Amino acid sequence: MLKPELLAPAGNMEKLKIAIHYGADAVYLGGQAFGLRNKADNFSLCEMGAALDFCHSKSIKAYLTINSYPRNESLPELEEYLMQVAALPFDAYIVADPGVLDAVRQISPGRELHLSTQANTINWRSARFWQQQGIRRINLAREMTLENIRDTVRNVPGMEFEAFVHGALCISYSGRCLISSMLTGRDANQGECTHPCRWSYHLVEESRPGEYFPVEEDENGTFIFNSRDLCLLEHIPALVASGVHALKIEGRMKGINYVASVLRIYRQALDEFLDNPEGWSCRPEWLGELAKLSHRGYTTGFLFGQPRTVGQEYDSAYIRSHDFVGIVDEVRGDGTLLIDVRNRIKSGDLIEFIGPGMRSDTLTLQHFSVISEHGAAIPAEVANPNSQILLKVPFKVEAGDLLRREKMQ
Repeated sequence: MLKPELLAPAGNMEKLKIAIHYGADAVYLGGQAFGLRNKADNFSLCEMGAALDFCHSKSIKAYLTINSYPRNESLPELEEYLMQVAALPFDAYIVADPGVLDAVRQISPGRELHLSTQANTINWRSARFWQQQGIRRINLAREMTLENIRDTVRNVPGMEFEAFVHGALCISYSGRCLISSMLTGRDANQGECTHPCRWSYHLVEESRPGEYFPVEEDENGTFIFNSRDLCLLEHIPALVASGVHALKIEGRMKGINYVASVLRIYRQALDEFLDNPEGWSCRPEWLGELAKLSHRGYTTGFLFGQPRTVGQEYDSAYIRSHDFVGIVDEVRGDGTLLIDVRNRIKSGDLIEFIGPGMRSDTLTLQHFSVISEHGAAIPAEVANPNSQILLKVPFKVEAGDLLRREKMQ
């Protein structure tokens, strides 16, 4: 049985290290140009080198996204950028535009190329065409059904395929959306998406200015804008059986809590299935963990056909039951933890520590010290964001473990 790669987003160096700590086999990241997530922190050339050193020291693959659609006037800048990154040992570039592919072939002819979902590969003939152009792996369009995926894998031997299994979905065709351009002048296909599909909308009738009517669902549906988030955890067996080479998680714009929490669940679920395919079942606690993350409700998307009754979320608000409050920066020799605080905490809070392998322990926060600007440890009752605290706990913790607290009402 093929063991699929678990491919994770890395919006910056911290997220990259978190992804690896929580079980990613490979990461995808963007530079400061020609990706589709310009609002992510992304990586400078110097940071790319450090990221690649770190990944390869852990036997983790790293892929560079160059999947925007540059216009003529951007081509000289593209070529300069490709020459700047040419010496960096990325395991592959992720491209979408044929012109970008052509430029890469000219400047880095030996580079392995993966095709972005933005190229909307929806059938096996398209996949075979891209194979003839030298593409090594294709991220299949999210609009494909499981049956389509199986057929495509079977009809294009020698090609690697990957499928998204978790994360946000666009109300567009394979992410090629124009709403942001029309409403804000920021082009999603140039990496500038403002995510207007996530905004809250009302209708206004022309002759009744000032009267706002909510966009609501009836028995026929409305099917505009807010999509539920993709979640295919329960269908890992079918995806592995389909022959895909990688299971991809969306989220370079998401925080480290999202990256860590999603990865540790999919890592354990995938590993348990590969170890015991016949005895595998999706654990309720895995789904419960995913429900604790900020999300818009979950859907299987197009995996089993048109998602006309399950695909849309008509309430624009995110669902979230827990707050991310900190990360373990260091475990000192005496067992004391140095923790970076990301959300206000105080004595009496019930704090949960989560780590790889679904490791989880809780304690009621009582005795801790805040590190002053001069480096002194001062006993405290409250710690604010961007501070550091020292704390001892009676259970195993590793650097990179996260702290969370049930959301305060």
